[in-house]
Amino acid sequence: MGYINEAKKMLKQNLREYGMYIALFVVMLMFTFTTDGLFISPRNISNLINQTGYIAVLALGMTLVIIVRDIDLSVGFLSGFLGALAAILLTSNISVFLVIPLILLIGVGIGLIYGYMAGKMMIPAFVVTLAGQMFFRGALLKVTQGTGTIIINDEFYNAIGNGFIPDIPNNLGFHLVTVILGMIGIFLYIWSQFKTRRNRIKYTFEVASMPIFIIKLVFISVIIGYITWVLAGANGLSWTIVVVIIAFAIYNFVMAKTPLGRHIYAIGGNPDASVLSGISWNKIKLWVFGSMGLMAALSGILFSSRLQSATTTAGSGFELDAIAGCFVGGISPYGGVGKITGSMVGAIFMMSLTSGMNLMGIDISFQYMVRGLILLAAVVFDVTTRNRAK
Repeated sequence: MGYINEAKKMLKQNLREYGMYIALFVVMLMFTFTTDGLFISPRNISNLINQTGYIAVLALGMTLVIIVRDIDLSVGFLSGFLGALAAILLTSNISVFLVIPLILLIGVGIGLIYGYMAGKMMIPAFVVTLAGQMFFRGALLKVTQGTGTIIINDEFYNAIGNGFIPDIPNNLGFHLVTVILGMIGIFLYIWSQFKTRRNRIKYTFEVASMPIFIIKLVFISVIIGYITWVLAGANGLSWTIVVVIIAFAIYNFVMAKTPLGRHIYAIGGNPDASVLSGISWNKIKLWVFGSMGLMAALSGILFSSRLQSATTTAGSGFELDAIAGCFVGGISPYGGVGKITGSMVGAIFMMSLTSGMNLMGIDISFQYMVRGLILLAAVVFDVTTRNRAK
């Protein structure tokens, strides 16, 4: 009974963090039954994760923006425009190895302009990015109005959104390299958790009992192992997943292990006190919006490479999916609270919802209604937990 009570206490204290995992599990279980197992099939899981890529990277950047109590409404059409710009450059016979860095730098530059206006000039980010949304929607229409669709024929570029990592020749019937990488991922996860536990004990922070800690490790490891096995049964890890994992690892490290991450949380938690303590508001705004611009550019690359083209509607609604993923993943709209992991899980949750409803043949109008209600429920949950904490 002692362990059960401890587990209940942990769940209650970390309801925001654990709630999203429970919600994702329930949704995936529900769609597995309602689609007669089609939802959990290797092909669909592989497609689902690849489709989540361009939204997931946007959610990473949006997490930082929301934590500092701002919003970026332009990232959808900025992503679409930069993807179209990449397509134009590639069709002009410019090397893909020049195009990709250039698009990423342009994204950072646009983000820095937003950061300067929101930080130095004190213009509300909502207004700045709303203007950006209108501008880049028009810019996207302008560059694609000639043909409506710009076809991309560069094999290397298209492989980013459609290719898979190579495998070791074998007759095992599954993607061996994916399985090996999955095992390495499980090992690194377990190692990092034990390291974190030792550090918390060293500094006399409260930790879970060893049995509860082991149960958590086994549960997460089984999930990682299962997803790895499902992907190995299809085509293995895609380059999109590799890109997202690298971006996630960098953002997670920055927010959890560096002074910059602590300063971002401080600005979001209490702007006045953090500025008085010596944290530069202007620099944090530049960092946050610069990174958002970078992720918008990366999203545009992932999306256009997956479609192997750029269209007039590219990026439409991307910002809403990214923002919704953040809120569903436990990022507080009041700022200062949230984890990078949460945004990733939130993005997967929202895309799982869309994929499952599509497989069930639910009308698109009802899909938007459901997603809107779930977003509202996530914000209501945040407000409720905050009020209880007070």
